[in-house]
Amino acid sequence: MTGLKFSICNLFKKLKLSRCKFGYEGLCRASEVVDLFPALCSQVRIREARLVDYWEVAETHCSCFFPEYSFPLDFLLRIDRLLLAMLAAMLTALSRPRACKRICLVADIGSGSSHHQTLSSFPSILNKGYVAGILTLDNFADYLPRKGPRRRRRTGIAYISNVAVRENFRGKGIAKKLIGKAESMARSWGCRAIALHCDLNNSMATKLYKGQGYKCVKVPKGAKWPQPRSSPDITFNFMMKLLNNSAASD
Repeated sequence: MTGLKFSICNLFKKLKLSRCKFGYEGLCRASEVVDLFPALCSQVRIREARLVDYWEVAETHCSCFFPEYSFPLDFLLRIDRLLLAMLAAMLTALSRPRACKRICLVADIGSGSSHHQTLSSFPSILNKGYVAGILTLDNFADYLPRKGPRRRRRTGIAYISNVAVRENFRGKGIAKKLIGKAESMARSWGCRAIALHCDLNNSMATKLYKGQGYKCVKVPKGAKWPQPRSSPDITFNFMMKLLNNSAASD
């Protein structure tokens, strides 16, 4: 029993270290995706995630951002992500002001896809394999530069994070569809712009976002703009895009 207890403790220590190393803080993860080709996956439907989708979301996130882990640590990572997603959804509903919004979008390929049985690394009882990509959108301004000497949070700017497309479905335009839907949702919230962070060394993801109209915003010298937690060797591009609507002024 003592040996088992020691083993479990070690696993959770590794889990804690991995969260620190990779910026696994709540639902915020810097946007990283590779999806450069124009062909669209015609059967993909972009929709808001439901409670029954949360394991799929956790599986997609972990298979993209933590592919090097094997059982049982990979399972613990998925449980951790699942619980964080559920907690964030509850806190958003109960404790945030009504004007604060957060949604998780999923790319639903449907149960009839030919890739359905090959997506998940876990049994189908846990994962049905119908989520090919995910994206989180909010207007909390947690990772936007503050405004004025009082460092007020900015309004009217949506923020994209956790963009991930499963390996089997990359290069089919799914990331573009997720981003397009996120921009549409941001407009419906009255946002005039949308922002994200992208790993500076991820040139393919940067190219994708630039192709969608996002511009790199240079951080002023000496400024300490908030950004997602990550390992010290990761540097982020802060990128923004103006939305074509008449949102309220900041």
